Amino acid sequence: MPPTPRRWWPVPLLWRWLSVPVLLGVLLGIAVAGVGTVAVQHTNQVEFCISCHEMKAQNYAEYSHTIHARNRTGVKAVCSDCHVPHDALGTLVRKLGAAKDVWSHLTGTIDTPQKFEAHRLEMASAVWRRMKSSDSAECRSCHDVAAMDPEAQGPTARKQHQKLADGRHTCIDCHYGIAHQEPQGGVEPKDVVPDGT
Repeated sequence: MPPTPRRWWPVPLLWRWLSVPVLLGVLLGIAVAGVGTVAVQHTNQVEFCISCHEMKAQNYAEYSHTIHARNRTGVKAVCSDCHVPHDALGTLVRKLGAAKDVWSHLTGTIDTPQKFEAHRLEMASAVWRRMKSSDSAECRSCHDVAAMDPEAQGPTARKQHQKLADGRHTCIDCHYGIAHQEPQGGVEPKDVVPDGT
């Protein structure tokens, strides 16, 4: 029987070298995705959001008396519905950006009602910029302008909602201060420039 010709690169050895790291990479990827999903779900819960006393005492206390928290139909919007984008990349970016909120908590920047009020306009403006940048995507995940019945709206609301068609206006331009107190200082969402512009 003639000898088997030698291969320049032994396939079984190559397969062993590549299969172990690839398999480990796939398993690690699955583990990271699973842990990430659980972390996002946990941090999107109201209980997590109000675990910082300043959020519970200020923002949650204000929100709990609004139409987003209690209404005739029982449809409820929680913190993450309004403050976390509903796509994976946007959620990741927002969760990373929330590190500033954690830092403010840890350093005591907003740990008293007085300090919170002193920073309210800055915090509100940041939210308004994000919402204007996304064309109020978080609002629109529940409120569909195309499904609105203009005849059931008052004349002012009907006129304002028609302005949405020009692309220069978005929900937050008019609908602010409905879940949290309006900041002092006379600045409104129409006065802030969207992120990325």
